[in-house]
Amino acid sequence: MPVNAVSTDDQKPATDEPSLPINELFYSLQGEGKLAGVPSVFVRTSGCNLRCWFCDSYHTSWEPTHAQMAVDDVVDEVTSYTDADHVVLTGGEPLIHDDAVTLVERLDALDYHVTVETNGTIYRDAPIGLASISPKLASSTPTPEKDPKGDGEWADRHEDRRVDIDAFAALVDDYDAQLKFVVTGPEDMAEIESLVADVRDAADATIPDSDVLLMPEGMTRDELDERRNEVAELAMEYGYRYTPRLHVDLWNDAPGT
Repeated sequence: MPVNAVSTDDQKPATDEPSLPINELFYSLQGEGKLAGVPSVFVRTSGCNLRCWFCDSYHTSWEPTHAQMAVDDVVDEVTSYTDADHVVLTGGEPLIHDDAVTLVERLDALDYHVTVETNGTIYRDAPIGLASISPKLASSTPTPEKDPKGDGEWADRHEDRRVDIDAFAALVDDYDAQLKFVVTGPEDMAEIESLVADVRDAADATIPDSDVLLMPEGMTRDELDERRNEVAELAMEYGYRYTPRLHVDLWNDAPGT
């Protein structure tokens, strides 16, 4: 079940023990990517260095809420779900937090496979089982006409930060990785092709087309219905993989899924 989220005022433990701002912690199915359908425990941290206008975890970015939890308590909660040996560390952007590394190390020591869902702008040295890298395209920028919170105050910062090829390449080189692009329409494909080419040039590792996944943008079943077939056809046209958003298909936009 989700942890109780509070306001962004830090509720830090009295000690200096490692801790993280946790927005949700729950057991579900991985809904996206190469491990779609795998029972997993999700640890969703609060806080992000970007502001995608279509963010599907609004309460970790635009209006971040969380309960500050000691890493020991997070691990205890994860291990209480005895039917899962996969953990998904997600956000927001989990890698902005130093203690995300501590959590991944603790979970790895307990033989969990840990997927880290990241926007690819930050590199961390940690025993990551799968780096699920979702670079943000120009279509994600919260321009004044798309800004859900204001009048585009975040647009320049988002645009400046949304791609870091060096961090992106380092993640690809050091971890089993998938490149997962949120697609709003065919107009995104030129940038996707360019980013894939750039990271292939920068990385030592080989990136097969089968590790490049196209996912339709949409937070509800109705929104996915508008783009699902179009994105599937784009995947076939370009030779990339299509990934569903299984959790949305199953539970729509319910929290804790």
